[in-house]
Amino acid sequence: MFDSKKPHGLLVLVVALSIISGFLGGALTMSLYNPQGATSANPVTQSPTPKEKIVSEDSAIIDSVKKVSPAVVSIVVSKDLPLYRQGAFNPNDFFFNMNDPFGDNQPQPQYQQDDKGNVKKSTQKIGGGSGFIVTADGLVLTNRHVVDDGEADFTVVTNDGTEYPAEVVSRDTINDIAVIRMKDSKDKKAQNLPTVELGSSADLQIGQRVVAIGNALAEYQNSVTTGIISAKGRTITAGTSDGSENLANLLQTDAAINPGNSGGPLVNLQGQVVGVNTAIASGAQGIGFAIPIDDIKPLIKNVKENGKIVRPFLGVRYILLDSAKAKELKIDVEGGALLTGNEAAGEFAVVPGSPAEKAGLKMKDVILEVDGTKVTPDSPLQTMIANKAPGDTVTLKVWRSGKTMDVKVTLEEAKN
Repeated sequence: MFDSKKPHGLLVLVVALSIISGFLGGALTMSLYNPQGATSANPVTQSPTPKEKIVSEDSAIIDSVKKVSPAVVSIVVSKDLPLYRQGAFNPNDFFFNMNDPFGDNQPQPQYQQDDKGNVKKSTQKIGGGSGFIVTADGLVLTNRHVVDDGEADFTVVTNDGTEYPAEVVSRDTINDIAVIRMKDSKDKKAQNLPTVELGSSADLQIGQRVVAIGNALAEYQNSVTTGIISAKGRTITAGTSDGSENLANLLQTDAAINPGNSGGPLVNLQGQVVGVNTAIASGAQGIGFAIPIDDIKPLIKNVKENGKIVRPFLGVRYILLDSAKAKELKIDVEGGALLTGNEAAGEFAVVPGSPAEKAGLKMKDVILEVDGTKVTPDSPLQTMIANKAPGDTVTLKVWRSGKTMDVKVTLEEAKN
């Protein structure tokens, strides 16, 4: 899991109905005043005890975890690193360098060498994350930042402790998603594996209870935490090991997410995956973010059909508007995607040479609809475009300087 501000990857209801309660309470009161008690023809229905209510809530979480956990995996990242020579401490080195006792003039560590003068190396664990199995033959979904080191080796550890070597199939060029494939281990083939059931992130409600599962701190495998959906449609700038990236349309949750949870599933109480745990807010408690599963389903389909993630490319940067934000910016719309950027920083509202530029879109345009569907926080532009394919022609309803117009755009394939 990476920090949403620091540049280091982690880089991965019971509702009591008052009418029924009142009825049951009344029935119980009647029996207290009846010295004969309830008869078989008029039995008294007892209301659930607090203990029974707790058991009911817990059982839903327990059942959900039992359903998903067999398909949740830990991902171990390892790499061949040079070994240093461990020399004996010479007290004279300190006294002869009193002007710089801890600085550059001190003896520097030396690499260990073999008989031929080659630097000795050792395979060492350098990180870890989480993922979940989406096909019975071993396709695993995780975060891109978990497996972004092209020189590292990856090992998938299943819930029962079985280790499988793994290879990266495809990394997403836009979102923090990657797909890896489990390969046969020495003792077991990567086949007939348990898989997760994918739910719908569009159906999620604010306040709905969810469960996060993952390899917390890259040490505590399949740790389970619970919380709720705190918000939808969040946009953040997330720090990675080699910079930062903007992530949009995220789910916010207060289920505890820790380093090592990256790529693990966010699950509803039906045991369905509704998101991929991705980031945490620096210096905060109970603020984590997950990529909605609806944004990822087309990518999984791409990999199954094409062997790689294929992204349709429009080529715009935008912020989502609601009526309040539009009023603040003095734009006469109720919602949509306002094309905006910082050209001085190379962040173009309309990417040069993109399908959007070819179709004539400009900075400060507002995309109101895609093929007749309104752009809203629940149906953001990114998700609607992601559900298309390269080569598709879409019709955008665009607001520009007080007028609306239809613009046809032919999407292209996103390049690495």
